[in-house]
This record gives sequence, structure tokens and C-alpha cells, in this order.
Amino acid sequence: MAASQEAGCAPAEDGGAGVCPSDEQIALLRQWDSLRSGVRRLSEQVLEDVHQATGLAPSSFQVLWFLLTAPEQTAQMSELSRTLGFTTAGTTKVADRLCEAGLMERRPQPTDRRVILAGLTPQGRTTATKAALTLADALHERVVASLGLGGLGALAEFATLVDPEPSQHQARTAAEQRA
Repeated sequence: MAASQEAGCAPAEDGGAGVCPSDEQIALLRQWDSLRSGVRRLSEQVLEDVHQATGLAPSSFQVLWFLLTAPEQTAQMSELSRTLGFTTAGTTKVADRLCEAGLMERRPQPTDRRVILAGLTPQGRTTATKAALTLADALHERVVASLGLGGLGALAEFATLVDPEPSQHQARTAAEQRA
């Protein structure tokens, strides 16, 4: 029995969209669900490893990692929001926590005081590096051990290719992996 029939559906007889997805569409949707849920669970696991080692929440780690890899380990607050997909309020909240913890500092840009820069403190650099090493170990254990470095690189490149809004950070990472 076809998957669409198992679901109590039948495709349209005129070749149109039908009342239910075709067997091919159901297979596509199942593959997508498998990919989406697998990546979500993997992300949760490796970020929990980072949290256990450093006490950093996933959003805090994302900010510190971005700053660690940014030129001069500094970025505009607006760039953090845009690149990480946080709202302005969400970015401010995470930045406040990181500043209170002594991991990040905010300061006006010297050439335009309206622009606020976020930068790592020495303690932030140390914490971000420890977190990044923890993440690398977790990825090696959970991903590289199964796929190999080439497999992970190919997967990352495929993800970049289909990303509807690739950031410059992702493009830079993909280019570095190809080099």
C-alpha cells in the first residue's frame, strides 16, 4: 500500500495537487523531517556539552563564538543581531548577561559614537576558546567519527548552498573549508 493511501489520502486524478501529498512528496517530507530533527537534536547535545563545560547558555556561546572569530574580536551590536538572527532586545539581553559576567564589553565606535561595538574581554576570550574547544571535541566525537572530516565538510557546504540567507560568516567558513 502506498504511503499516501496509508494516511487515508488519494492524489488528485487530474494530476493536480490532490488532497494529499504523493508518495514522492511524503518521502521528501520524511527525509526533511529526519534531517531537521537530527540536526536539532545534535545541536542540543553539543551545546549541552558546552554548557556543562563552561556554564554558557547556547545564545551566550553563539555571541562569544561570533566575536572570537570576528576581525579584532569585535563587532557592531547590530551585526550580532543580524548575523545570529536575534532581535535587538534579545541581543541586548544576552549582551547584558555577558557584560555582567565580565566576558564582553560594549563601547562606542571611535568614528561614529552612535554605533555600539561588542568585544571580548580577556576572560571572554578564554571562556570562548574553552567553549569552542569543547564544541570541537563534541563534534569530533558525534559527527566526524561517523562522517569523517570530508563528510562533515560536504554537509556544511551543502547547507551553505541551500541557505536562503547565507551570512558572510558562513560564506567565509565554507571558503576556508574548501581551501
